[in-house]
Amino acid sequence: MKYKNEFIVGRKLFSYILIGLVVSIGLVCLLFGPGGLPSVVIEHGGGGGGIDDGSDPVFSGVIHRDFDDMFEDQDHNPDVPKSIPVCDMQYSELIPCLDRNFIYQMKLKLNLSLMEHYERHCPPSYRRFNCLIPPPIGYKVPIKWPESRDEVWKANIPHTHLAEEKSDQNWMVVNGDKINFPGGGTHFHNGADQYIASLARMLKFPAEKLNDGGNIRNVLDVGCGVASFGAYLLQHQIIAMSLAPNDVHENQIQFALERGIPSTLGVLGTKRLPYPSRSFEMVHCSRCRIDWLERDGILLLELDRLLRPGGYFVYSSPEAYAHDEANRRIWTAMSDLLKRMCWRIASKHRQTVIWAKSLTNSCYSKRFPGTHPPLCSLDDDSDESWNVPMKACITPYSSKMHQERGSGLVPWPQRLTSVPPRLEEIGIGSDEYLKDTEMWNFRVAAYWKQMKSVTHRNSFRNIIDMKSNLGGFAAALKDKDVWVMNVAPVNESSKLKIIYDRGLLGTVHDWCESFSTYPRTYDLLHAWSVFSDIEEFGCSTEDLLIEMDRILRPNGFVIIRDKPHVINYIRKFLSALQWDDWISEVEPRIDALTSGEERVLIASKKMWEEDTETM
Repeated sequence: MKYKNEFIVGRKLFSYILIGLVVSIGLVCLLFGPGGLPSVVIEHGGGGGGIDDGSDPVFSGVIHRDFDDMFEDQDHNPDVPKSIPVCDMQYSELIPCLDRNFIYQMKLKLNLSLMEHYERHCPPSYRRFNCLIPPPIGYKVPIKWPESRDEVWKANIPHTHLAEEKSDQNWMVVNGDKINFPGGGTHFHNGADQYIASLARMLKFPAEKLNDGGNIRNVLDVGCGVASFGAYLLQHQIIAMSLAPNDVHENQIQFALERGIPSTLGVLGTKRLPYPSRSFEMVHCSRCRIDWLERDGILLLELDRLLRPGGYFVYSSPEAYAHDEANRRIWTAMSDLLKRMCWRIASKHRQTVIWAKSLTNSCYSKRFPGTHPPLCSLDDDSDESWNVPMKACITPYSSKMHQERGSGLVPWPQRLTSVPPRLEEIGIGSDEYLKDTEMWNFRVAAYWKQMKSVTHRNSFRNIIDMKSNLGGFAAALKDKDVWVMNVAPVNESSKLKIIYDRGLLGTVHDWCESFSTYPRTYDLLHAWSVFSDIEEFGCSTEDLLIEMDRILRPNGFVIIRDKPHVINYIRKFLSALQWDDWISEVEPRIDALTSGEERVLIASKKMWEEDTETM
C-alpha cells in the first residue's frame, strides 16, 4: 500500500512547515503501526483437526494455529475456543485406534483369522473426533485403591455380560450398584492367591513366594480377563502387564483399569507387542484361547523374544492335561515346537505346565542344520517393536548379553535404583543415570508439594508418564501406592528396555495417535516436553489435549512441564476442556535435566454435570 503526503511550501512562515511535518509523521505511524508492518496470523494445519464443512460437528474441530502466532490475551483471540463440543453418548467408550465401527465403515481388508481386526487402525485426520468424550449416565468418582481391587461402581462400567458368562468361574458378581471381583479365574476358581501359591510350589521357590526373593518382578499376563491374576501378584511385589484385546469378552481391560490394576489393550496378532526384548521374567496364559501352533509358532516366538534368559511360560489350558485325541495332538505338536526352540519343562502339575527358556545360545548350536524355527538374522533389532511385523525366528542372545537368569539384574526392590546392565546399549553412563534419578526425586517432590492442598493420600492410582525417559518419574513414586504406565515415544523407544530392567512397566507409543486404552482410565497424566516434541513432528496440540481428556478421569490431574510459549498456549484451552477445577503454574528451578526455560502447569479436570449437553 502506498501513501502520499503532499506539502505546499511557499513563502509562508516557517512554523507552517513544522506543523506539516509533524502531521505527516503522525499519519505514517497511524497507518503502519509501531513495527512498520501490519500483523498477520498464519493458519496452521497441525496434525489434523478435522474438516469443518458444517456437515458433521463430531469431526469439525478447533482451529489449529502456530504457537508464536497466538495473542496472549484470549479475549482478543477468537481462535481459542471458549468451549469444545461434547460427543454423543454413543461414543462414551470410544477408543479411536481400536474402533471396530471405523473398520467397518472404511471397509478395511483385514485377516480376521490373524486377529488383525483387534490391532491398531487409527483414523485419518479428517475422521478424528474433535469433541470431548462424555462419561456414562450416573458416573461416580471411582472407588479408591485398595478397595477398588475387589469392587467398582456398576454405573461406571455398565456391562454385566461377563458376570453372566463366567458365573461359574468367579470372575465377577453383580451386587446392587457395585460389581464385585472375588479373585477367581477360568483355571483358578478358588482364587488367584491360591493359584499363585501353587505356581511357587511347582517351581520350588522359597517359602512358596512366586517372586523368588525378588528375582521374579515383571510378568506378562496374556488373555488376562479382568486381571485378577495381576491384582493378586501385587501383594507379592510382582507387577504384571495384563493384556487382552477389545473382543467379545466385553470391557475386560476397562474393568481391570477401573480396579486400579496395571493393564492395557493388545493382541498377539501380526505385529510385535510394543515392548523391547527380554522384558519379562514370566509370561502367563490361563485358558487364553490362543492357537500357539499357527504360522510356524510365530506367537510363541514372540513370547521367546520378550522373555529374559531362563524366563518362565506358565500355561494352564486343556492341552496341558486333557486326554482326548484333539488336545493330545495339540500338546504333542506344541511340545515338539518348544523343544526345537530350546525350552524345557520346568514343572507340570494337574492343569498347568511351566516351561523355562534357555539360558544361553549353546542349545541353538546343537540343533540339526535346517531345524525350524531358524535363528533371526544378526541385523534384526529385537528391541524394535512399534508397528513391526512378528517374525517366525528365534531371537538369540548377543555376545555381550548377560547370561545369568534374569539378565544379570539384582533382585527387586534394589533393581529400581541400581544401574541397569543394558544402560551402555543406549549410550548413557552410570553417572548420568544416577543424576537423572536424583533430579526426578526433587521434581516429583515439588509436584506433590504444589498439589498438597487439593489431593489426599489415595487421590491417584493409575498414572501415565507420557515421556518416561529413563523411568525417573516412576521411580520417584516408589513409596506411593500407585503404578505408572511409562511411555517411550517412538523416537526414544530404545530407552524402554531400561524401564523394564528397573522392574517397571511401559509401552512404546506415538502421541500423534490415540492411546490404546478406554476413556477415563487414568488419574494423573505427566507430560514432560511432550507437546514441544509433537510440535516438531507437525502434529496437533489440540488433538493431543482432547486425547488426554479422553483418558483422564473426572477429578484427575495433568502435570505439563514444557517451554513457556507451549504452556501459555495450553493454558488458553483449560476452560474449554473443563480442566479448570484447580490450576497452578510455577517456574521450576533449573536442574541438570533442564535444557531451556520451562514452566510447570498443573490442572484438575472437573466432574461433569449430569445435564452436560452432547451432540
